[in-house]
Amino acid sequence: MRLLITGICGFVGSALARALLECREGLEVFGIDNLCRPGSETNVADLERRGVRVVRGDIRSPEHIAVLPDADWVIDCAANPSVVAGIEGTMGSRELFDHNLVGTLNVLEYCKSRRAGFILISTSRVYSIRPLASMAMLARGSAFEPRRDQEWPAGLSAAGISESFGTAPPVSLYGASKVASEIVALEYGECFGFPVWINRCGVLAGAGQFGRPDQGIVAYWINAWMRGWPLAYVGFGGTGLQVRDVLHPDDIVPVLVRQMAGADPAKPRICNFGGGLSGAVSLRQMSEWCEGRLGPRELAGKPETRPFDLPWVVMDCRLAERAWGWRPARTPVAIFEEVADHAAAHPEWLKVSGVAA
Repeated sequence: MRLLITGICGFVGSALARALLECREGLEVFGIDNLCRPGSETNVADLERRGVRVVRGDIRSPEHIAVLPDADWVIDCAANPSVVAGIEGTMGSRELFDHNLVGTLNVLEYCKSRRAGFILISTSRVYSIRPLASMAMLARGSAFEPRRDQEWPAGLSAAGISESFGTAPPVSLYGASKVASEIVALEYGECFGFPVWINRCGVLAGAGQFGRPDQGIVAYWINAWMRGWPLAYVGFGGTGLQVRDVLHPDDIVPVLVRQMAGADPAKPRICNFGGGLSGAVSLRQMSEWCEGRLGPRELAGKPETRPFDLPWVVMDCRLAERAWGWRPARTPVAIFEEVADHAAAHPEWLKVSGVAA
């Protein structure tokens, strides 16, 4: 089997390439990356040593896609994954959609012409912001927890956000680019007869992740804690109680292998893959782990909540368990340990990731 991974030199793309090569015999992997993300160039040599062909190109360019070899499957990992992309920073809103939607459209044209299956690595941030922001929350120790006695919107429960929860705007420009990509991918699959899977993932984290506050918060927080860089809790009173579920990319590899084995019509096209309740952790809880492993630190608090910030985002992954027999294997603590070991071995990692002190 020949597999094309877009964004192959990013954290998720490179992690999936390595893990799939280790577990799937006879797999040939090649990928495309424009190396625009600081740090992505560090993965080129290692991937090539493993027999992966890395094509330096941009999926926004149909010409760059057209010259790629044939593949049986494509895993689309190429995206700007920041919820503030197109609003803050140097990337404009049009550029965000060029990366995340137009790029995916070009890849779908490749799948159409080459008869390749398509897997989109999507995100929990496709879900509607307003009902999530208005949930009634309790502060339980070091983390927020939804009130059990509240009236729950459809698709939302104490177990988390399910696939039936709404994706109506606002979802952020980033979320909109991914929702649009999901819809276009499913339509292409129906119209042109190739299999499509949409995997909505929680906060992905692990060793080798490029650490930035807006994309790669686990790597950023642990590296910054270790180096003595300034850290602050932002929003929700500056308490650090906001919760996300954390997932290691290697944990979705068994499902990817099964998805590439065929297009079972009984399986759901869209499925959540996140840490779930067992993988949910607050920023303050991550700080408590850092203090125990790395020593105490002073942290600032910035109480004002930013647009698109949410107090509690946890994926309900019970559909993945029913359909695929899937559960995440790694706990947040195991992921933190892995990131900390990597941080200790790479003292310049934040600078490699394009972050200045």
